Amino acid sequence: MSDLPQTQEVGDISTLDGNSQAISQIWGGLFPLKRNMPPLRSVSMSKESYTVGREGSCDIVLTSEMFTHGTLLSAVSKVHFRIARVNTSVSPQVFIYDLSTNGTFVNGQKIGKGRMQPLCNNDEISIATQNCFLFTDTLSSEYPDEVSSKYTICRSLGRVTFRGACGEVRIAYARETCVQYAMKIVPKRTFSSHRSRFGNRELTEVEILKKLNYPCIVKIHDVIETEETLFIVLELVEGGELFDRILNSGHLSEDDSKFFFLQMLMATKYLHDNGITHRDLKPENILLAGNSNRCLIKLTDFGLSKIVKDNTMLRTFCGTPTYLAPEVLLTAGNGTYTSSIDVWSLGVILYVCLVGYPPFTDERKDCDLKTQITHGLYDFPDVFWKGVSESAKDLVRRLMCVNPTERITLEDALLHPWLSDQVIRDQLADLMKTAGFPDLVDGVLDPRNLISCVRCNSSSTPVKLDGDANGTDSGENNETVSYLGNSSTTRKRSFEEMTGNSCQSQSKKSAF
Repeated sequence: MSDLPQTQEVGDISTLDGNSQAISQIWGGLFPLKRNMPPLRSVSMSKESYTVGREGSCDIVLTSEMFTHGTLLSAVSKVHFRIARVNTSVSPQVFIYDLSTNGTFVNGQKIGKGRMQPLCNNDEISIATQNCFLFTDTLSSEYPDEVSSKYTICRSLGRVTFRGACGEVRIAYARETCVQYAMKIVPKRTFSSHRSRFGNRELTEVEILKKLNYPCIVKIHDVIETEETLFIVLELVEGGELFDRILNSGHLSEDDSKFFFLQMLMATKYLHDNGITHRDLKPENILLAGNSNRCLIKLTDFGLSKIVKDNTMLRTFCGTPTYLAPEVLLTAGNGTYTSSIDVWSLGVILYVCLVGYPPFTDERKDCDLKTQITHGLYDFPDVFWKGVSESAKDLVRRLMCVNPTERITLEDALLHPWLSDQVIRDQLADLMKTAGFPDLVDGVLDPRNLISCVRCNSSSTPVKLDGDANGTDSGENNETVSYLGNSSTTRKRSFEEMTGNSCQSQSKKSAF
């Protein structure tokens, strides 16, 4: 092979997956496109990779008889291209690697020497000016041309979880760049009798995400709507859900909880500053950008969100009951409630992070779930909370205040002593810089300097965060805020105070 031209491979398979193994099942095929190519028969592909060229050691050897003009063989490199099925960190994917001097083309587009791209079902592979092969992915399903012309869609998500309100999520490769995305696929038939409602819900998710650009918010890249299906192309977040992180570890340490929760507050505040209430905050809708305990979080699943105009109340009854605010349950969604419902949900999430079980559960026999939530019937049993600081408990109490007018604001939560840990803030500031958001660093290091880079607006001028999410002066709640241990004026009302009855304290139940 020493006499081969300088058409070295793009890289070892191990650069994409260190655990590649031989593949026994047939995953693809190559079919000759010209009838005058008798020496070449269709090839069923079951090995992990195949080389094609004029060198005799190639898996598929090209000869002059295979070309309409025999002189075209001179344009073929000894190893012209390689096709490989790679077990990436997400799921198996087929790639074509251009190793040639004169070019390998897929559907008429040149790949370029030293480059690769995903290969999908029915792609035509050309050498020089001649179409030579049709590639078929025997494991793939068909997608509309509007989608397949831009993306290669994998068969499954593999280890990545990305749950949506409806539909499924798969890994998609942008054909031009090989960048991986999460593609949410929503068949319109799932709208059924609630067609308008469910269609609007998904479209709302699209419109909201299009406007957002924040390191702790899942970014939307593309939307393709066909007659039967809606395809939403989202930033791929590979660290899984906070739900699973808590489930696998039992609970998070106080430092880890603090690191993630600081990001949740900042991301939720960013949403509120842009007139958006999430309304379905829960561990399943908080994704992790990596597997370490010092990674960015990503809020996702805005299918239940709604853009709130100034002084507008939310009237849609939706969300996950365990994390729903009391005012939502009390009115069954028919009353008025504000963005502070997200603050309550964050309090429940923090509670779950710290001890691994929820403050409210429908497994209690003495009080139903609604009663527990609307009366603020939660506690901090020493057997489970002994190692948790009083400052953390104080923040939970302030977040989970039954009366929304007494509930702590996001601004004040960011200033809470529990979150004043400079080591944690320095770690997060470094991540923000690495993620390409250096303008957020000052706000991370000192929340009094917190600014919202409202990139979704036409103005590029940073906006200082004044007032609450609904345009009212947050100062009206400041007088009720005290950071002196347990002297919080946002004390939960007991069941006895509300009804004169009593409920036994719950035993620890897993949140999951």
